[in-house]
Order: sequence, then C-alpha cells, then structure tokens
Amino acid sequence: MLPTLCAGFPSPAEGFIEGALELPRWLVPNPPATFIWRVRGWCMKGAGIHDEDLAVVDRSLLPSSGAVVVAVVNGEMSLKRLVMTGNRLSLTFNNREMDQDFAVEDLEEGLLWGVLLFSVRWHHVKARASVQR
Repeated sequence: MLPTLCAGFPSPAEGFIEGALELPRWLVPNPPATFIWRVRGWCMKGAGIHDEDLAVVDRSLLPSSGAVVVAVVNGEMSLKRLVMTGNRLSLTFNNREMDQDFAVEDLEEGLLWGVLLFSVRWHHVKARASVQR
C-alpha cells in the first residue's frame, strides 16, 4: 500500500515503495472489538455518513464528546453524535433537517455500544451490488 494518494502531481519516489497490502492491520487496530454495520438512513449526513455506507465501530474505545457512537436508543441500534453540554450528555442527529437530541439519562435503554472508527462509501455501484448479495 502506498502511504498517500496524490490528487495533484505524483512524487517520482513513490513508485519504489514496497510492501504487502495489510488493510486489516492499518484500519482495524483491535479486531476482536471491531464490528461493521451497514448504515440505514440519513441522520448522520452532516458527518459525511450516508445511507448504505459501512460503519466500522470499535467497542474498546471510550467515547468522548463529539465522537460518533453506536448507541442503543429504546432498543434499537443507532448511529448518533455524542455531545456534552455542561453536565448533560446527549445523543444528536448530524443532519440539519432532523432537530432532535436524546439525553442519555432519559433514554429507556440508553447504552453507548461503541465508537465509530470510520465509514466506507462505495463509489463503484456494481462492486457494491456484488458485495451486498
């Protein structure tokens, strides 16, 4: 794997980089605690996370204010932004069209399940379709 992807003029030295493609090691530092979820819906559109993206979530990370987390909201797994305002911890949508937040202490079954490491968006429609089967 090359260390960078040039979006301008490539460096002549990068053609001499060697090494095996080890995506799991690069992208998933803690495999036993890492899970992939398919995103359904648009509540995290403002964070660049779209419907049909893949969310890679690590359960071993401690959530902090501003993190995107997977939370159990009234029995349903949900992707939300964790926000600390004063002493109030809440889960919010990251979509200006959806103006609701949930105080963590008010949720019937409020549980922070894991922290989003990154999301993956397919840019080749046929490749995505073959993986979804």
